[in-house]
Amino acid sequence: MNAEAQELLTNLANFLSAKGYSPRTVRNYVQEMRFLFAYFNHVPPKNIAQNNLVDYLNFIKREHGVGRDKCRMPASACSFFFKHILPTPSVIPHALYPRKEFRLPDILSVAQITRLLSSIQNSKHKAIIALLYGTGLRLSELRYLQVSHIHRAEMSIKVVAGKGNKDRFTLLPHAVLPLLEQHWRATRPKKYLFEGQQPGVPMNDRSIQHAIRKCMQEAGLEQYKFSAHSLRHSFATHLLDNGSDIHTIKELLGHSKIETTMIYLHLTKQKRETIISPLDVLCHGSAHS
Repeated sequence: MNAEAQELLTNLANFLSAKGYSPRTVRNYVQEMRFLFAYFNHVPPKNIAQNNLVDYLNFIKREHGVGRDKCRMPASACSFFFKHILPTPSVIPHALYPRKEFRLPDILSVAQITRLLSSIQNSKHKAIIALLYGTGLRLSELRYLQVSHIHRAEMSIKVVAGKGNKDRFTLLPHAVLPLLEQHWRATRPKKYLFEGQQPGVPMNDRSIQHAIRKCMQEAGLEQYKFSAHSLRHSFATHLLDNGSDIHTIKELLGHSKIETTMIYLHLTKQKRETIISPLDVLCHGSAHS
């Protein structure tokens, strides 16, 4: 990589940090732009045009066989870079975002959650699964959850610097307390609730993902490809099924827009079961006339 590209990556990292973006976002954006510059290693950064970026995003989709979700990060990184670091007349940043695809997220049924929790033998893994489902935490939020963020008196968990670098509170389920106590007695974490091999260092996200896959496999649920986010989706959907209002769920999940939370309305079992087809109403009325 030439010196100009390397200097621009440094500028990008410094600008993101100064704006208060999370270390993870800084790392991801810089990495995506590094990939882009390597792909166009023969083109000076200032000469990269809109059509080049479109070709690059299509290359990612074609070569890696990915959809919109996997293209969002490189599109976001390019958009931010060419808007704030290297404004170029030939690049329209907002036009890079892939079109939205409406897909309902995968969720676990209450029976599957029960089966999952009852099959886990490892106390650490059980605490992880129970927290993800019982609180609606994102995987990254669970990873950086500190012991001091558990507030037993208020039965709440403080989520520090969640998505969008925002703090919030979510539920601390009574049922998870014995699991956390068992985990704490067994591991005595120094700072983070779930630490890796090195004390004081959070558990690697891939290790958490591996633990979740292993738990799903032990429960016989591996064919569904459930993930940490599936547990978060299940948390929100089951809250709606149990009568919680959509605005409360929005705050617990840390969504910035109510539209993001509204997707769970499509998944609520309670609502589906109370809907009566107009054909059934018509036929039922005809039968009594």
